[in-house]
Amino acid sequence: MQRITIDPITRLEGHGKIEIFLNEEGDVANTYFQVPELRGFERFCVGRPVEEMPILTNRICGVCPEAHHMAAAKACDAVYHVDPPPTAKKLRELLYSAFYVADHTTHFYALGGPDFVMGPDAPVAERNILGVIHKVGLEIGSKVIQARKYGHAVVEMIGGRQVHPCTSIPGGLTKGITEEQRQEIERMGHWAVEFAQFSLKLFDDLVLKNKAYVDLILGDTYTHRTYYIGTVDENNKVNFYDGKVSVVDPTGKRIGKYAAHEYTEWIAEHAEPWTYLKFPYLKKIGWKGLVDGIDSGVYCATPLSRLNAADGMATPRAQEEYERFYVTLAQEEYDRYSGAGGGKVVHQRLATHWARLIELLYAAERWVELATDPEITSDNFRTIPTKKPTEGVGIVEAPRGTLTHHYWTDERGILTRVNLIVGTTNNYAPISMSIKKAAESLIHKGTIITEGLLNQVEMAFRAYDPCLGCATHSLPGQMPLEVTIRDADGQVVEVLKQYC
Repeated sequence: MQRITIDPITRLEGHGKIEIFLNEEGDVANTYFQVPELRGFERFCVGRPVEEMPILTNRICGVCPEAHHMAAAKACDAVYHVDPPPTAKKLRELLYSAFYVADHTTHFYALGGPDFVMGPDAPVAERNILGVIHKVGLEIGSKVIQARKYGHAVVEMIGGRQVHPCTSIPGGLTKGITEEQRQEIERMGHWAVEFAQFSLKLFDDLVLKNKAYVDLILGDTYTHRTYYIGTVDENNKVNFYDGKVSVVDPTGKRIGKYAAHEYTEWIAEHAEPWTYLKFPYLKKIGWKGLVDGIDSGVYCATPLSRLNAADGMATPRAQEEYERFYVTLAQEEYDRYSGAGGGKVVHQRLATHWARLIELLYAAERWVELATDPEITSDNFRTIPTKKPTEGVGIVEAPRGTLTHHYWTDERGILTRVNLIVGTTNNYAPISMSIKKAAESLIHKGTIITEGLLNQVEMAFRAYDPCLGCATHSLPGQMPLEVTIRDADGQVVEVLKQYC
């Protein structure tokens, strides 16, 4: 049996590898998406004071510490049975909206975008952020840097640090913002709205007006019909910071919503011996293995999932883009299922890149809304906890998916148990399925295995923007890649290397 290894996979946060096994005929027999990292946060947090968790767990990830900071803070609020004042909630969400702008910008331009801007088969030396800037212009590169700079500036003003924020505590925040800071945040927010609109126009010009790319997005290679989850507000509109988690089936029909403390009624986790990452699934449907369809409990939690699970966006410009998205991609699905109680739904996983840009616009608009809220500069930014700590759950939407923190403590607030379901963990099953389907579609008897072909296999996971313990880095500061291609007898045919 021939074996093709992609180790490590590239343009993601963290480390992982893909094993592709071919049968004697040269067709794909099976694939494995393996995550060799063991973070262990659920174990070494035990015995720590629960109020340390917003500081401790944001070290899980150097790319999205804000997500863990917020989920931990909300879990701590629940542990102490305290409701933060409105100003605290708005400041947290303002920080989080600015973080989303910076994070989604990074993925589109540096991680996912090169496959479309430069082309899936472009030389690997060009298929990166530098190649993108060279093609679209230095001015656009400066806009990308500015978007990240503004996002991190807001995080620092509210969160105390540009990376690993430290101001969210049980009951609220340690500090507020001044009127001068508010004005600066508002100014940067208006710029971010223009940048998000510019990014959507760029996607229009480079991707949606390219028939080959549209055919790639709409084709079956990167399509899966699963359940979808995402947090929505009381009007069933997308919200990153607070609300209930909406669950829709493959026809787009909402089968329920759950609050943070109810997640164990909906979500269970399956383990396999060949990986450290667990496979969450919908408990009400059941684990049927790595298969999709309405009878399988596999679900997806991504920007695309959040749009599928919601009835719209809560800001006007993002809502316009949301409507255009579904008119363009989901009219057939809507016509098929609307009469049977279903609704609009997009299953094409490469469309996640478009959904991510719609979320980028929503985050920027929400940034401005919150920055102009009269309560945002109030000095009432914390409610002091007075009740005995027990157990609590906090949920936010990390850019990569629904993030759940569940803490148990003794009467002193010392952690006795911790459970984390991070954004990418939700998507482990669909990522594995997408990789296998892409490999099956692209590799057949007689296929010449090229770097460009293997990159199209990697494109299957990049749509999900996976983060696999992304605070872990290689000491040389590079991502070494070695792909060994063997024939049916196990003999080495070719070795492709990068940074080795």
